[in-house]
Amino acid sequence: MQKLRYFTGLICLLVLPSNMIAQFGFSHEVGVIAGPVAFQSDYGVRGDFKTNSGNTGYGIGLIHYLNFSYKAECNCYTPETYFNDHFKLRSELSYNKTELQHFGKWVDKSKTSLIANQLRGMRGSTAVTNIGMQLEYFPLSIRDFTATIGSWAPFISLGGQFSFYDPEAYSTLGPLDSPISTPIKYYNATTNQGGTVWSIVSSIGTRYKLTELSDLMVDLRVQYYFSNWVDGLNPDPKVYLENRANDWNVWFNFGYIYYLQ
Repeated sequence: MQKLRYFTGLICLLVLPSNMIAQFGFSHEVGVIAGPVAFQSDYGVRGDFKTNSGNTGYGIGLIHYLNFSYKAECNCYTPETYFNDHFKLRSELSYNKTELQHFGKWVDKSKTSLIANQLRGMRGSTAVTNIGMQLEYFPLSIRDFTATIGSWAPFISLGGQFSFYDPEAYSTLGPLDSPISTPIKYYNATTNQGGTVWSIVSSIGTRYKLTELSDLMVDLRVQYYFSNWVDGLNPDPKVYLENRANDWNVWFNFGYIYYLQ
């Protein structure tokens, strides 16, 4: 129930400002995004190709833009300023899920120790629901892009999101926190309890003008969470320095955007 109240409140914070701003003559765009997510966590070895390619899930989302360069109600442009012609405000509700396990040299088939077997038996997942905003900067003119079918509009963005995460950690060898299933490193360092967390989001991408009222979009996003519990693992960072970084992910999005008139 508490999560629901948080979620409802955040929806209001996103929707109400958009409705109020709309009264001043700005236009709206809506869209959908989807793509693969590589989750960087305490599973596996950071920087390892097998870890990065193995701990990959999916993400989907709904997005909304405030377009400052165009007034939908009068079918006309807003006063020409640098901000209006180069920035858009993006709101987003998204969801991603990733199955997790240990990859890399410590679980190589050549390793036959008890710890190696325990690491191979560890499994996990995390599901994250995000809501937030990003300010997108377009170096080229938004007006010129809007008027030219077949044109491109590269952009970069920066923003913040509030997330609800739901992790799961277990072992195929038996219950965790037992000598049979769990390396000492992970004793009392796992959780199956969800929570909330803030994050910073930054992306780089481009739009392609498909029709007068629609765009295609691709972007590469990095999302850094201010918590190390999002994946359900958190070994003592003072002892295990290789696990001191918080969780983060990389998401490659494909999107479709429609201009509301």
